[in-house]
Amino acid sequence: MITAGLAAAFPGLAGAAVQATTRGAQESLSLWYQRAAGPWVEALPVGNGRLGAMCYGRIAQERIQLNEDTLFAGGPYDPNHPASLAALPQVRALIDQEKFHEAAQLISSSMMGLPIKQMPYGAAGDLLLDFQGIAGGAAYRRWLDLDTAICTTRFSDGKTQYKREVFASAPDQVLVIRLSASGGLLNFDLGYRHPLETSYGMTDYTGARLPVGAQAGAMPWDYRESLRADQRPPDLALRADGADALLIEGRNVASSGIAAALRYAVRVQALGDGSITPRADRIEVRGATTVTLLVAAASSYVNYADVSGDPVATVRAQTEAAAARPYARLRSGHVHAHQMLFRRLSLRLGSGAVDPRPTDQRIAVAEQQADAGLAALYVQYGRYLLLSSSRPGSQPANLQGLWNEGINPPWGGKYTININTQMNYWPAESANLGECVEPLLRMVEDLSVTGAVTARKGYGARGWVAHHNTDLWRAAAPIDGPLWGMWPCGGAWLCQALWDHYDYNPDPAYLRRIYPLLKGASLFFVDTLVEDPKGRGLVTSPSISPENEHHKGVATCAGPAMDRQIIRDLFGWTLKAHALLGESDAAFAAELEAQRARLPADRVGAQGQLQEWLEDWDAGAPEQKHRHVSHLYGVYPSEQINVRDTPQLVAAAKVTLNTRGDKSTGWATAWRLALWTRMGEGERAYAILQGLLGPERTYPNMFDAHPPFQIDGNFGGTAAILEMLVQSWGGEIRLLAALPQAWPEGSARGIRARGGVELDLDWSGGQLRQLQVRGRPGQTIKLRHAGRLLEMTLDAKGRAKMRA
Repeated sequence: MITAGLAAAFPGLAGAAVQATTRGAQESLSLWYQRAAGPWVEALPVGNGRLGAMCYGRIAQERIQLNEDTLFAGGPYDPNHPASLAALPQVRALIDQEKFHEAAQLISSSMMGLPIKQMPYGAAGDLLLDFQGIAGGAAYRRWLDLDTAICTTRFSDGKTQYKREVFASAPDQVLVIRLSASGGLLNFDLGYRHPLETSYGMTDYTGARLPVGAQAGAMPWDYRESLRADQRPPDLALRADGADALLIEGRNVASSGIAAALRYAVRVQALGDGSITPRADRIEVRGATTVTLLVAAASSYVNYADVSGDPVATVRAQTEAAAARPYARLRSGHVHAHQMLFRRLSLRLGSGAVDPRPTDQRIAVAEQQADAGLAALYVQYGRYLLLSSSRPGSQPANLQGLWNEGINPPWGGKYTININTQMNYWPAESANLGECVEPLLRMVEDLSVTGAVTARKGYGARGWVAHHNTDLWRAAAPIDGPLWGMWPCGGAWLCQALWDHYDYNPDPAYLRRIYPLLKGASLFFVDTLVEDPKGRGLVTSPSISPENEHHKGVATCAGPAMDRQIIRDLFGWTLKAHALLGESDAAFAAELEAQRARLPADRVGAQGQLQEWLEDWDAGAPEQKHRHVSHLYGVYPSEQINVRDTPQLVAAAKVTLNTRGDKSTGWATAWRLALWTRMGEGERAYAILQGLLGPERTYPNMFDAHPPFQIDGNFGGTAAILEMLVQSWGGEIRLLAALPQAWPEGSARGIRARGGVELDLDWSGGQLRQLQVRGRPGQTIKLRHAGRLLEMTLDAKGRAKMRA
């Protein structure tokens, strides 16, 4: 119950009773369509963290495109350049002399990783189900139910009703495809198609490019794709595996001179009431009314240094174990495991009335028509995607989450750690999905080992470092070229997600696990920070402000703003962990404190902007609308620059953002949305959100359009929308901190805040009406709303109680 004191402090709460955490009765949790998918960005994703699929919902030939999260190219390799350490002092000297082009040339020849590219993420191929006897598809509908994580297609042909359900089970580690025919029979052949290079972005059915956001038109009901049997690589083997299964064995691909080292297997087991006959390259099903297909995929990957696994044994064990369970049990177990996490948070924006339009039609007009429900659906879809692409035990969500159509994804489909991987995890804590961070933690643990080799070989330093990209093999050396790769703060920024997980879920055992990672990342900078020749403090050198040139053709510099901000945070987290754990190394803490104090402060330039570099180069930088806003890390996701403590720097950040513009690539638009939200500018944030939801930045299946597809925009947008409602920084929880006028009413249940706090809130007329806070018994928290700050102590049950 809201106390009298709380009601007095927040007048909108007067007389309001707090409701229990329940899912909003009118919350829309489905993406749905009236036609089958044509391009890949119209198909619907399912995933269990490790195993994923894209479901097309086609009538005469269903296509299920498969992914397995370890199926990258190449194998274990050492990417460190042998000349790097010797070149380092020369590069630093050239930077001190402001000979940036010469420094970049030396970096290119002597410090870039070998090879200069990392290993791309691949695909596990396609299952094509060719149906006989279907003459059309009436009353067609396909949908993805986010609450059950099941993709369904339904249509009729004459008197026969067809239904297909697809889900990726986390408990059983298989993809389950359930086919049924009521009033008729199922007759189909299931074949496997090996993945090849493909075009990305929106394409039509012949592969021709279409403008971003264009609709490809209705898929012909009888459209069929080829199995491309003549293009199968010689090391691909298909064969019957028992009385009801097809087994596919293959290898990954080589890339950039790194040999293929992985074996993979896919097994499809068919169960049903008709005739099921496995052939050498397909499964034939005849005369069935219900068929369940169990699909498992695995590779020989054990870890970044070990590829000795047995994928055939794995997929046989997984499919045979699943086959011993009836479909109803497989389905209920999957739904239960999903809902245990997904149902922690519910969200209603606006009245909550269900919109009758298909999802693609809503996206097509989102920039012109207010659609609060679409924004709420975007949040829940983002949560669904994170749950589906990053589960304990899986790989972290990559540039495309889990889903990828071919063997040549944009930017390798790997882990770009100068913004994109970090953005993938921005919503994890506030969206009440903290468990999804576990794969990222394990990747950072791996990088602390491989990155220690890079630190030693490349810099002669202790600790560990990772630059702007990594891959399945945990490569940590700089890649691509000086303009992109010579940035030593990627690993340090990854540590933010680890610290945030502790900050939202205080657990001493977890803190003890991550402390060596924080300390190792800090030690690298203790050893590598150098004196700025103009006496402005300690700086990184060489570095860049990610991907942005300060003069034509060159980004190489020393001490850009983002580096200073990230290192300031990193040293701060490490010092806090050191103190909380009672670590005995006082000399290390003292050195960290001293170096932290000597990091140059953020600077305001002549235009009133927040400077991106130590020098005031911003006005002359070649690309004034650059997608990256790296120097605004201090605003978001950090809290160093904020409206309460540093209003002058916030004003400078707004000047920068006005120069950069509101619409950029998908993920960069999401970052702009988050920045304006953090600064409390709800109307500006809402205008950017409408652009993010529209067809230029959201594909028909709600995947983020960079373009092409990158999943980070989905996650950045999800985090920003939740920030419009609840912010948690500076020791305070801010309620309805950037609520736009377009959402005068709504409710949220289960939003998380720092300190292990969970909130339910309702508002109407733009004012907070109901509130419930849960946390630790006796915990003291600070709430800010409508310009008022109050302190409260939670009662013995860990619920809201005002301090007198």
